[in-house]
Amino acid sequence: MNRVHHPFRIIIYSAIFLILAKLIPTIASHINSGWTLQKFQSQKLNWQLCQDKTVECATFKVPVDYTTIDNNQSTKDFFTLFVLRHKATDQKNRIGSLIVNPGGPGASGADYAFNYDSIVSPAINKRYDIVGFDPRGVNKSDPIRCLNNKDEDRLLASDGRVTNAQEESNYISNAKYFADKCAQAAGNRLGHYSTLETAKDMEILRILLGDTKLHYLGKSYGTYLGTLYAALYPTHVGHMVLDGAMDPNQSVRDQDLSQAVAFDNALKDFLNSKSNTGLTYSQIKNFVDESHAHPLMSKKGRTLTDELLITAIATALYDNETGWPLLNSALKEAITNKNPNELLSLADDYNQRDLNGNYITNMNDISAMTSCLDGRDNRTLAQVRSEGDLFESQAPIFGPFLQYAGANCTLWKAPAQKPPAITTIKSSTVIIIGVTKDPATPYSGALALHKILVSSTFLTFKGDGHTGHGRGNSCIDSNVDGYLLNSRINSRVTTCS
Repeated sequence: MNRVHHPFRIIIYSAIFLILAKLIPTIASHINSGWTLQKFQSQKLNWQLCQDKTVECATFKVPVDYTTIDNNQSTKDFFTLFVLRHKATDQKNRIGSLIVNPGGPGASGADYAFNYDSIVSPAINKRYDIVGFDPRGVNKSDPIRCLNNKDEDRLLASDGRVTNAQEESNYISNAKYFADKCAQAAGNRLGHYSTLETAKDMEILRILLGDTKLHYLGKSYGTYLGTLYAALYPTHVGHMVLDGAMDPNQSVRDQDLSQAVAFDNALKDFLNSKSNTGLTYSQIKNFVDESHAHPLMSKKGRTLTDELLITAIATALYDNETGWPLLNSALKEAITNKNPNELLSLADDYNQRDLNGNYITNMNDISAMTSCLDGRDNRTLAQVRSEGDLFESQAPIFGPFLQYAGANCTLWKAPAQKPPAITTIKSSTVIIIGVTKDPATPYSGALALHKILVSSTFLTFKGDGHTGHGRGNSCIDSNVDGYLLNSRINSRVTTCS
């Protein structure tokens, strides 16, 4: 899964202001005309202590549209991106910068890097500068917001499960409303929040950091960003870890179906675990079905629509250690006591909604925008409609909610920027991590990427939950550390239980 206006002081110098007002556009155009690609790559990162003063922050500029510039042609528009780093504690033996990305699309890489001491081991922090940046449109990098809190509430709670013609019409109407709002908010930047462009931004950052190779740790959606970077700049890849990896060539439809199946299977694994105290699959399915027509309402007047309910269940399935016990409690409280508060809280965590009803990041908006630019569902609405039985038979609970997911982008007012199919990437050795029961990025995606990155090493995490690194599995973590620190790889294929 985001502006302060200073009024002019009107005094006797108003005539001077009128003269300047005529000159400023000309001056600005002259200044901006110097922003060639070479100049973007020649910026200086003005690092300053920030946050808790253990990290440094800076900004840098990237072109809005890479297709309109080259080394001899200028650009007149740019994004200003925010970047944060924690410097290696052993600068004498520093290997370089390790750029980290937690996923998304729409998650803050800067916030992720701020937690440097929990996302990588002390040994990695000793030898690498941990660097995270907010991609274009995200968090502190010229954030884009399409919706206000009220609109966000309405659309996130609206029917994702389409069972009749009226619901389909409502679904498409909501998609059009969102597309119109984003077009209004973004203006001529609407088509330039893609992962392909962010990968090019990351190349500018590598150059500005002074690294001859890009060292990278990407998780979930961050693996797609890393893959596109490797496809664009294979000779610039240094150490790269892609955890919870995605198949870059999978269609939107197939991605939605495989994810629905993976979440359904994760729910069954939860039900068969010690975390579950008596819930059954049929009981949960009946509750989801009933919530479509007769949703629970909290004492404060919030409705647990079936869309928010499925979001809550999915949120808890990301982490079997902490999420599964929360899911058991929340479902029992809702089904037995008719109290939806715990499930609403889980959905709010995923949607970045605070207790006052404010959305604390712009992740929901930018996530949908980037997804629509990264690829479109090529099916017609009639074809989407015809696959209802297939989605529901393969994933009875999650299938109906992901059947129409790709239709959200059909009314988008900018073309997709998905690159051509990536068949082979020849770079230095990359580590790919796949989790056998990962609900969000199914294991099959990691296997597919392993075939594309021909020099990759594949680590299998046999278990539940999303992503494998940094979750306490010494086999995975030691292999990653050995690779990042010493380029040591135990074997080309390793399975960790």
